[in-house]
Amino acid sequence: MKVINMLFVAGLSLLVLNGCMSTRHVLGKDDVDYEKASGGGRYSILQDHAPTGDIKVDHLPDLVPKWEPKSRGGNKSPYEVWGKKYWVMDSAQGYEAEGTASWYGKKFHGHKTSNGETYDMYSFSAAHKSLPLPTYLKVTNLDNQRAVIVRVNDRGPFHGDRLIDLSYAAAARLDYHKKGLARVRIEAITPAQGQSYNPPKVAVKKTVNPPEALPDKASPISTIETKSVPSELVFSHLQIGAFSSEESADKLKQRLFEAYDTTVNVVINKQDDGLFKVLVGPFADAGELAQWQQRLQQEGFGSPVRVALVP
Repeated sequence: MKVINMLFVAGLSLLVLNGCMSTRHVLGKDDVDYEKASGGGRYSILQDHAPTGDIKVDHLPDLVPKWEPKSRGGNKSPYEVWGKKYWVMDSAQGYEAEGTASWYGKKFHGHKTSNGETYDMYSFSAAHKSLPLPTYLKVTNLDNQRAVIVRVNDRGPFHGDRLIDLSYAAAARLDYHKKGLARVRIEAITPAQGQSYNPPKVAVKKTVNPPEALPDKASPISTIETKSVPSELVFSHLQIGAFSSEESADKLKQRLFEAYDTTVNVVINKQDDGLFKVLVGPFADAGELAQWQQRLQQEGFGSPVRVALVP
């Protein structure tokens, strides 16, 4: 009988010990660390990590900065995180900085950002402690000179001396997603209201034949010709659905990611009439678009409609 009692006590002690451990951080730290790691119970994943397998981002279209009003959420100033106060800038005009960039991924994917949007680690977004939300930034990796344009819609990072947190896709575009950190330069892009962003034109050297009047040994004349945008309408995307609810559009986007991962790019385009359209693309040519149109239809994604996106 005494043996049974001893086993009972030992088992009870083990249950109590396990119960204590279950309330602690995955690394065994105290409740304060668990509270921070879980975001007050908001996140089911305590330690952030990359998506399963490597992702390709070369096909993802560059963002086109545009004027946007400040978000209703995420612009309170000052605001407080873990006992420390932060102030939000009135304007991002002329802002430039250099520092350390990190990235955030799976732990936050699908959760709300500071301005109320849904974080998508496969899009080009970022978190910053003091820039107005939203703000477009050009981010350059100082180690390899790769650059990407991101849209700041979240707050952070709040640990260490890090300057900015990029989405996993943006970190992959800058080629530091496997390292974790990078030295970057960030520059705000702030188009005025009613104006669109015009990236610098790419100059292409073109060699023309010399006129007949020139001597035979004359060297060719080198001129500068700028690329022009074709005027004809090009179908670049497929519309998979249109919803009055952003939540419904997000659900369809998640279904597409689950089916194809990052094989194609998925975007939600908010229309002036309030509809949220779910688009797949862009595609390299009409042939690729037609193939995906048939594939999506065969795999249960309705009857995709060809559309052209104009910046």
